[in-house]
Amino acid sequence: MAMATVLSRAQHGMEAPLVRVEVDLGPGLPRFAIVGLAEAVVKESRDRVRAAIANCGFGWPEGRVTVNLSPADLPKDGGRYDLPIALGILLASEQLPADSLRDCEFYGELSLNGEVQSMQGVLLAAVAATRAKHSIFVPRANVAEAALVTGCRIAIASSLPDVVAHGSGKAPLYFITGAAPDSAAGIDADLCEVRGQEIAKRALEIAAAGAHSLLFIGPPGTGKSMLAQRLPGLLPQMSEEEALEVAAVRSVARLPIDTSRWRTRPFRTPHHSASSVALVGGGSRPRPGEISLAHHGVLFLDELPEYERAALEVLREPLETGVITISRAAHQAEFPASFQFVAAMNPCPCGYLGDERGICHCTSEQVRKYRNRLSGPLIDRLDLHVEVLRVPHETLRAPDPHAETTATVAARIGRVREVQLARQGCANARLLTREIERLCNPTTRARNLLDQAANKFCFSARAYHRVLKVARTIADLADVERIDTAHVSEAMLLRKLDRADKPAK
Repeated sequence: MAMATVLSRAQHGMEAPLVRVEVDLGPGLPRFAIVGLAEAVVKESRDRVRAAIANCGFGWPEGRVTVNLSPADLPKDGGRYDLPIALGILLASEQLPADSLRDCEFYGELSLNGEVQSMQGVLLAAVAATRAKHSIFVPRANVAEAALVTGCRIAIASSLPDVVAHGSGKAPLYFITGAAPDSAAGIDADLCEVRGQEIAKRALEIAAAGAHSLLFIGPPGTGKSMLAQRLPGLLPQMSEEEALEVAAVRSVARLPIDTSRWRTRPFRTPHHSASSVALVGGGSRPRPGEISLAHHGVLFLDELPEYERAALEVLREPLETGVITISRAAHQAEFPASFQFVAAMNPCPCGYLGDERGICHCTSEQVRKYRNRLSGPLIDRLDLHVEVLRVPHETLRAPDPHAETTATVAARIGRVREVQLARQGCANARLLTREIERLCNPTTRARNLLDQAANKFCFSARAYHRVLKVARTIADLADVERIDTAHVSEAMLLRKLDRADKPAK
């Protein structure tokens, strides 16, 4: 047999397209060539594969060895093709029985002694292989990750000789079947620990119930970060599909996956010195950034005006679409970024504007410049902007026996989310314009109230629709079908920057 084909997979963004590793043995001067748009790292496989085959006691074929990674127009990188290339050579040189590895996929880099090393993006490959009804051979270090995929047939490829012994029938490997762990989401921070701040806690509940973006504005030490940290616990537990998507992003980013808490929603808090590349992702071979690592979870930006203007502006697209596209000269990759955005900021550069216990030394011009670091289009995309004032010491000292726990509020939010999913198939914040007109239809009095406020404070069309969507969520929390004046009033009261920064007519 002078030719053989072994299956593997590439990793391109959040996809794992099938790659056919075709090996041809031909007459002529000894030569080992790898073609098919392989990058430098893949071409280095020639030396690793040749050394591994020799050191494992197998024979190297005479003549010309040509390896084609098909399809040729798909960029390939990393050492993941070492194992399938080595197996293809052994098949083509008849050191392995023909068709012994049919309907199987192989991934992994080979060390010089034939051991199979770990690789990134195994989870994506496992999902795609399961859909194709293929079994997979993965490095031992990646087995737990691949086993997250329900129904995936997995064998541990510890070394090249182990896989060859399996293919020849001398020592068959044991297959395990993947099953998603049934682990509950954990609650690390409870809402009842937050003293006072009833308006802010109400805004947090509304944001969680409708997946709305939220901005806290207040002096230092008033509990803005503490409130934001309680949001993941209020959100419904991720489904298996959502948890797999989150785990896949971490796999591509080469981050560990905690299977004991894998249904807990992510909470990402990048530092304000983070660049736009750190936030959205990038690199010569695009990798996900913080917004993708917050997929199906919460992205919290503390000290929002301190971030670079360019870094904040790149958030506008994913806030609307839930995805981010990264384009490079040779690559274009799309990563998921459907996150709930929460931010916090001080009212002025020193932080004490309007604080009864602090003295603000900022001029009006300094305050204006500080707030102008946030562009109008970005503020327009924030559903709620809430003032978080300082709580009296007496309130902080005295425990509140009536304070609701995270579990209590989360149960209420869960029921509201179920209503939204049954009604429109998504949370209220994700409603499209045509759906807003149909599902967020207020009473005549409520519509007149909103129109008056929109004219007075110069609402944009986007801000107008966001008020309606928040009002829809407030009505859902009240278990009311039609949006009324009370719901619209509360939605507008929770948009402080509309009133603070725009002159009334």
